[in-house]
Amino acid sequence: MDMFEVEGNNATARRLRALLAVSALCLTLLPNVAGAIPAFNRQTGQNCMACHAGGQFPELTPYGRMFKLSGYTIGERALPISAMAVATLSKVADTSKSDDPGGDFQKNNRAILATASLLLGGKVTDNVGAFAQVTYDPYATQDANGNFHGHSNADNIDIRLVDRFISDKRDLIVGLSANNNPSVSDPWNTVAAWMQYVPVPSPTSSRFIDGNSPYPGFAAGGNIAGLTAYAFWNRMIYAELGGYGTSRGPTSFMSAGLDNASTTKLHGVNPYWRLAVNREWGPHSLMVGTSGMVARVYDDPLDTSDPASTHRFTDLMIDSQYQYLLDPHAVTAQLVYARDRHRYPAALADQPASFFDATGAATLANSNAVDTTNVLRAKVSYVYQAKYGGALGLFNLTGTTNTANQTAGFDATGTLVKTNGAASNLSGNPATRGLTLEAFWMPIQYLRVGAQYTAYSRFNGASTNYDGFGRNARDNNTLFLYTWLAY
Repeated sequence: MDMFEVEGNNATARRLRALLAVSALCLTLLPNVAGAIPAFNRQTGQNCMACHAGGQFPELTPYGRMFKLSGYTIGERALPISAMAVATLSKVADTSKSDDPGGDFQKNNRAILATASLLLGGKVTDNVGAFAQVTYDPYATQDANGNFHGHSNADNIDIRLVDRFISDKRDLIVGLSANNNPSVSDPWNTVAAWMQYVPVPSPTSSRFIDGNSPYPGFAAGGNIAGLTAYAFWNRMIYAELGGYGTSRGPTSFMSAGLDNASTTKLHGVNPYWRLAVNREWGPHSLMVGTSGMVARVYDDPLDTSDPASTHRFTDLMIDSQYQYLLDPHAVTAQLVYARDRHRYPAALADQPASFFDATGAATLANSNAVDTTNVLRAKVSYVYQAKYGGALGLFNLTGTTNTANQTAGFDATGTLVKTNGAASNLSGNPATRGLTLEAFWMPIQYLRVGAQYTAYSRFNGASTNYDGFGRNARDNNTLFLYTWLAY
C-alpha cells in the first residue's frame, strides 16, 4: 500500500467520524421520550411504531394508513410543527475517469448537511387536516466561482377534507385532497411519491446513490396544483380520481420558493387515477393496485402561449405491497412496474441528431417522435425490535434508443466529445440496472443512521464504456452514509 492510498483511507475515516459525530450530537440534543415528540405523535399519543413499519419512517402500517386517509384528524389538536434534517456522505467508486472531478463529483467523500425540512400538519377540525413540508437545500445553486448557495421552497403538500361512515356492515372513508404532487396523497409506499424515502443531496457526488437510481415516477413532477377525490371501502377497496394543473393564482403556494423557470407548466387539467385492493389479516397485509396519469407539459415553462409545444406523457403503473408486522419483527416487500409513453411536440420530433458518425461525414439518425421507458423496482426490508434494519432493492430501466438523448458522440471533425460529465450517454439508450444494499440503526425513534451501497451492472445503455471515454457502469457504484433526524 503506497503513501497516497494510506492518505486516502485516513481521509475517508476522518469524514466518516465527522458523520458519526453529527449522529452523536443529535442524540445528546434530544430529550427523553417523555419530552416533546413530532407533531403527529403529539396528536395521537402513539409512538412512531404505531404509524411506521418497525419505526422505519415514512413507510406506513395499517394504522398509519388509516390516520392518513382520515385526513390526519385522529386524536386531539396539538402543536402542529416538526422538523427533520439529513447529514450524508457519498463516495463514488471511481472518480479518475473525469476531466472535471470537481464538477462531476462535488463534495465526494465529504460529510455534509444535505437537507433540512420544516413539517407542518395535523388536525384542524374533526373533518379537516393537513400535511405540509418546506425544504431547505444548502446546495440549491452554484455561482460562477463554484460557491454553493442555499434555498428553501414548498415540498410535499396535502390538505384534506374527510368524513367517515361506519355501520354494522360498512366502513367508508371519503375525502378530498388538495395537493401538489401526484400520488403524495396515497397511503401505500409503492407509489411514485413515497417509494424512494431517503432525501437525496444535491451535490453531484450523490448522482449515483439509490435515491437517484431508476424509480417509477409521473412525468408531471411535483410543485403543481391538484385536487383529487378518494374513497376507502371496508378497508378493502381504495379509489382516487383527480386532476392537476399549473400552480398559479390561489394555488401558487404549492410551488412557493420556485421561480417560473423551475416549475412545471401544464396545459389544461391533467387526469390522475388510482385503484387498489387491500386485505389485512392478523399481522399480515397485502395490497395490489394500479395508477396512472396523462400529462401535457409545456416544453418551455416561460412560454405557455402555444399548446402545440407540449410534451404528452402517459404513465401507467402496477404495484403491490406485502407487510408482516408482529413485534419484534417488521417485514415489508414492494414491487412496482411502470411504463411511460412520451410523445414529443411536432417541432422537436424527427430532428437532426447533434452527433455524427465516427468519420464526421454524416449525422446519426433523426430523433424519435415517441419514446417509451419501462421501470421495474423491487425492495424487501426487515426491522428487528424497531432498532436494527436492512433492505435489498433491485432496479431495472429499459427504453427506446433516441439520438436526442445522446450526450456523448463524435462531432463534425470525428472527435469524440461529451456534454454531461460522468453521466454522459453514448448510445442514446437509458438502460440502467443494479441493486442497493442497506443497513440502518434507530437508537431512538426519531433518528435513523444508515448505510447504502448501490451497485450498477448497466448504466446508460451499456455495461462498459457507456460514455465513450472508458467509464464503466461499475465505476458509478456508490457508498452512501446518512444520519436522518425527524423530530
